[in-house]
Amino acid sequence: MKTRHLVLSFLVLLSIITFLDRVCMNVVSKYVKADLGLDNEQFSYVLGAFSLAYALFEIPTGAMGDRIGARKVLTRVVVWWSAFTALTGTAFNFIYLVAVRFFFGIGEAGAYPNASLVISRWFPAVEVGRAQSYIWAAARIGGSLTPLVVIPLVHNLGWRMAFGVLGLVGIAWAAVWYWWFRDNPSEKSGISVAEIEEIEQNRIIKHHNHKISWQTIMADSNIWALMLMCHLFFYAAYFFTNWSNTYFQEGRGMTEEQSKNFISLSYFLGAVGCLIGGYLSDYLVKKRGLKFGRRAVGFIGLGSSSIFFLWAGLTTDNTLAGYLLAICVLTKDLALPVAFATCVDIGKQNAGTVAGSMNFAGQMGGFFITMLKIDPTREFKETQK
Repeated sequence: MKTRHLVLSFLVLLSIITFLDRVCMNVVSKYVKADLGLDNEQFSYVLGAFSLAYALFEIPTGAMGDRIGARKVLTRVVVWWSAFTALTGTAFNFIYLVAVRFFFGIGEAGAYPNASLVISRWFPAVEVGRAQSYIWAAARIGGSLTPLVVIPLVHNLGWRMAFGVLGLVGIAWAAVWYWWFRDNPSEKSGISVAEIEEIEQNRIIKHHNHKISWQTIMADSNIWALMLMCHLFFYAAYFFTNWSNTYFQEGRGMTEEQSKNFISLSYFLGAVGCLIGGYLSDYLVKKRGLKFGRRAVGFIGLGSSSIFFLWAGLTTDNTLAGYLLAICVLTKDLALPVAFATCVDIGKQNAGTVAGSMNFAGQMGGFFITMLKIDPTREFKETQK
């Protein structure tokens, strides 16, 4: 196995842990609300605190990785968020929980921009899309595993201890990452000269200039297009991350088991979509060029996803709605690894900053949709009257 594939394995595990910790709040929402006496409006502030902090610290943490390297920054990111994942289980009232989730968001900010930075330094240009596809497929696997892992933990240990267990997993990853990883292939012991040459000759980064001006970002229409796409993308993405469990159980009247199954299916199909999107994009880049290879996959994925999402909202058949939403995740996630691969294409040595800018816009979309005073169960309930 090549050393860069071991690097990718670390990033895949990181992505799984990220979504285990993030989706956990969605899965245990009814237990948290019942224990702390929260309604859906108060719970939206809990979710929004994470989204806002995550958005505000995306660009600074991405730029920090460009400046001092992803080894140190990802270690700090994972230790920080893991600590506040564990502290979530100590919440005793609404204000405390909002504060803890805000600091949790600060911690997770920059994880994916710095993962993109690692990809840009460790992988040849023609492997960037597929490498991103594995990272984002892993995120979806993490989301798929969350109900299967967390609900048994909750039933046996309680929701508070479930957060503690997840926090310990993250700390373990950070310790091994800091010990093993190096920011540049040439600094890593044990890597072959042939692999270093393969990476250096074909990667996007050809030199190390870690400065990118705000004027450059603001003037680049490609970055603005990415930011707008990601902003709108997260309106749907945060429904699945934050509200799908509430929607299925309180809005659609499903059992916990039915909700768990549909959430797991959605994230599993999302993983499939990420893999297909990344490989298909790299294939089209080889055949038709960079612009077509990136644009075509994004257009097809996001366009078809919107149709399935609308269809799911209009049907009164619970089972059909669950399957349509799962297919919606599959199609929308075709575009996810392509978006982050495009950040590497555009940002080159500043891939962390560009990915942070795109994800900042996306997370603000997630914040706005989370904070909208809309009951995610209202419209369906009204059709049942």
